[in-house]
Amino acid sequence: MMFVMTRMPVLVDLDPASIETLPCCGIKNAAHEGRCNKIRWLKAQFRKGLRAKVLLTPDQRQCGYIEYVPGEYAWRGVDASGYMFIHCVWTFYKRHQHRGFGAMMIQACLEDAAKGGRQGVAVVAREQPWLAGPSLFLANGFELVDTAPPDYRLLVRKLNPAAANPAFRTGWEARLKKYSRGLTIIRSQQCPHIAKFAGEIAQAAEREYKIKPRIVEIGSHREAQNAPTPYAVFAVLHDGRILADHQISLTRFRNIMKKLPAWKNARSARRDSPSSGRTSE
Repeated sequence: MMFVMTRMPVLVDLDPASIETLPCCGIKNAAHEGRCNKIRWLKAQFRKGLRAKVLLTPDQRQCGYIEYVPGEYAWRGVDASGYMFIHCVWTFYKRHQHRGFGAMMIQACLEDAAKGGRQGVAVVAREQPWLAGPSLFLANGFELVDTAPPDYRLLVRKLNPAAANPAFRTGWEARLKKYSRGLTIIRSQQCPHIAKFAGEIAQAAEREYKIKPRIVEIGSHREAQNAPTPYAVFAVLHDGRILADHQISLTRFRNIMKKLPAWKNARSARRDSPSSGRTSE
């Protein structure tokens, strides 16, 4: 009987040199705007202690990624000083999921946290796109220590049992008041996919809805920690109301706009006007 040996994916550290050649969050095109933004962002964050690792198959395909940083520099709406903080962890392709690779990446983070004298590892999780769900962390010894609206969970695995818990920032409503008029798109370079979504939404807002959006670029960890949502690095707001607190597609944006009272009333007014039957095209 012949046995076929299967080589497993390996976890590789990213550094300022390797990020130029290795895949970036599934993006291979070196000219991709989001990839270029992410590489610049990573190079700046490496100087603050950020660690990023890619899970590579034997043929050098990226099938996973984890990114973490000392909590003082977290790009989320948290107070996690003293902890290592995970920004994101994911596995790509279904054939690589549910095989323990998520646990492998979390364990690498825990080891780095221990080496760095951190109190433990913290992470924001939720059952929505763009963040890992709580179950992955709960299965790896994390515990829930705080929540934030609407469904964010802050979990921690302590290395020092006596350490104070990390916590979400508060005052979300007060921060939203800064964006009480018009359409605002909050964006950053922390995720390479943000550039595409933010750009498409901004163009559609002007072209289809005659709204010039205000673009707010989150440019530092301090700004992220004081953003109006726990996710911090992307949001779409309208008149002080959160339309989306994570990346959304152009189609999703259009569907949300259709349900806005102001937009629905404007459409009804146009249909009821005497000239509504005429077209300029």
